[in-house]
Amino acid sequence: MQQGKDSLMDRVKGKGSFGDKIRRMWLSLPLRKKVGAITVLAAFAVSFSILMNLVTAGFGMNGFRKILEDNSRSASFQAAMETESRTFKTMIRDRSEDNRAAYDEACSAARKALEALPYDYGEIGRERFAKTWSVKNSYDTYEKRKAELLSMSEDDPEYVQKLYEIYQIQNYIKSYAGSLQEMNVAAGIRRYEKQIPLFLLIPALTILWGSLALAAVLWLNRSVGRHIVRPVQALAEDSRRIAENDYSGPPVSTECEDEIADLVRAFCRMKCSTQGYIETLKEKHEVETQLEAVRLQMLKNQINPHFLFNTLNTIAGAAEMEEAETTEKMIQAMSRLFRYNLKSTASVMPFEREKKVVEDYIYLQKMRFGSRIRYTSDCSQDTMEVMIPVFALQPLIENAIVHGLAVKPEGGRLHIRSWIRGKRIFISVSDTGAGIAPERLAEIREELRNGESQKLGIGVSNISRRIKTMYPDGELLIDSREGRGTVVRMAFTVAEM
Repeated sequence: MQQGKDSLMDRVKGKGSFGDKIRRMWLSLPLRKKVGAITVLAAFAVSFSILMNLVTAGFGMNGFRKILEDNSRSASFQAAMETESRTFKTMIRDRSEDNRAAYDEACSAARKALEALPYDYGEIGRERFAKTWSVKNSYDTYEKRKAELLSMSEDDPEYVQKLYEIYQIQNYIKSYAGSLQEMNVAAGIRRYEKQIPLFLLIPALTILWGSLALAAVLWLNRSVGRHIVRPVQALAEDSRRIAENDYSGPPVSTECEDEIADLVRAFCRMKCSTQGYIETLKEKHEVETQLEAVRLQMLKNQINPHFLFNTLNTIAGAAEMEEAETTEKMIQAMSRLFRYNLKSTASVMPFEREKKVVEDYIYLQKMRFGSRIRYTSDCSQDTMEVMIPVFALQPLIENAIVHGLAVKPEGGRLHIRSWIRGKRIFISVSDTGAGIAPERLAEIREELRNGESQKLGIGVSNISRRIKTMYPDGELLIDSREGRGTVVRMAFTVAEM
């Protein structure tokens, strides 16, 4: 009995010795050969999996074809409608031959996509048929309205109203198309649910294949887990710590002598240099943050000396000519301006507070220019809590008065407006002043696009830059007609309202 046990232990030791040889040979193999060995085993699993997928797909292909076709046609019409809307707006702004050709091509594509929509009552049902009918009927009306608009002169009093009616119809058609797409998806789901019995065989086939694949995966996992996966996981874990600026992790090691070992050693060398690089970036970021704060403070401190001088003269004259009531209001308005300028340390403020501050500024200017300045506002209550860069309105108001209204003997109207379209916020400052010459307007727009301030002025340039920094899609737009006035609009999207 004892001899049998000894013989068994000898065989076990022999097997262990052979296993150690295999292990050492595996560790010394180049990674390419290891991957080749794994690939041979994986090829069978992949081939069998592909065959299973082909068999499974054959059951549902015919049913899915109609679903995909309906969805594709609806999506094509949506895309064609978007393209037509875009080319229509472009053509309205510039009726060049190229724009007209692009618009005609988009119209043809939209009409073709519309005609391709499913329109068989017996096949698509009452609800989808009704929605498709609404889309087709609205599109016919839409084409008639466009034809009427294109036959009108841009100077026609009804031109703008007709144009906005067309834009509204475009939105209605897009909304109908979106609803139709949702109906198509729902119909496809119902069609798919009817085919569920055809797929009852899939779990049985999956279990069979899973049993075979599990045996292969267990063997494969044991072979490569320790010597390939674990070193890579260790590298990934150390990389995550480094991404969090934590360089305290232990050095990564491996028993292999292959390309993974080379990668581990290179990673350890790069770890030290990366730490120094990250520290340099942090220092640079802190410097840039301080520089931006200095720029904002410089803008706050740029109170126009001419404005202060003229305002003080106005206050002194008012004190001599009348009793103290008007003078008191002017002094209070000036005090609020000073207080806001000196105590505002935040980089953003609610629009409502900014509006109140500039209204104090406008009041002082009205005391200076009298009836030459007429101020009105039309601001949506929903925009009052929207955050905007601090001192974003005052430079625009000052430009409108100094460069627009003050140069006209009869003065003009200054108007502040805010509104919401979807999730996009619009804030505009408009005047009926002298306007801007076309050449100068082109220069201003170019400087806004390039972020320059040589001719534009630090105030407007700073507002544009801060709007774009605060909101990724923020923009500052300027429209003007010489002798008619100027409109400056801030536009940006608020993530949550």
